[in-house]
Amino acid sequence: MVLYFSSSPLTALVVTEASIKNNIAIFISHVHSANWPLIKTVYHTAFITSMEAELFTIRCSINQACIKENMSKIIIVTDSIHAMKKIFDSKLHPYQSHTTAISSELCCFFNAKQENSIEFWECPSHLK
Repeated sequence: MVLYFSSSPLTALVVTEASIKNNIAIFISHVHSANWPLIKTVYHTAFITSMEAELFTIRCSINQACIKENMSKIIIVTDSIHAMKKIFDSKLHPYQSHTTAISSELCCFFNAKQENSIEFWECPSHLK
């Protein structure tokens, strides 16, 4: 399925990973379209929670996918599906700034074309 969707020039396939070791967080984001890597981003920071790391990675990935013109579908593959649920949680929580930025970016994406869509796929880290 990944090869099929990543071969479409109108689909951005986003794969994210965030991990924390010794209080240092590493976030990696890969964005592919038409079976070609568009962007690979690696961030490092200290003293951040795993939820903040995951939301930041997803936020940056969605932003990068939306920058490419003519994208009509974004597929996000992540091992942090619980973080994805925070994006759509309207209650106040400590990650509100990330969820607001993600929601704003998605609003622009969906307003650009009525047929635009986004999917979230869960792929646990242990599957590599």
